[in-house]
Amino acid sequence: MATTPRRPVSPMDAAEALFKPGKKVEASVEKRAVPEARELVSLRLDSAVIQYFQDDGPGWQDRINDALRAVMAANPKD
Repeated sequence: MATTPRRPVSPMDAAEALFKPGKKVEASVEKRAVPEARELVSLRLDSAVIQYFQDDGPGWQDRINDALRAVMAANPKD
């Protein structure tokens, strides 16, 4: 019964085996967002708008989000 050596016979063969291309994993075609998930974005707002929401203290970003949701609810798209 033949046994395989614990180490490769040739160090060059071992190195080549390590860098041999592996199987390609299929990337998902469709990326679905989780409902109600928050996404990090960069947004330019007037300093007066930011100050208005920051005057009420912490949670000003949530208040801006709520205001934008209210506009969406008032103006539904088809």
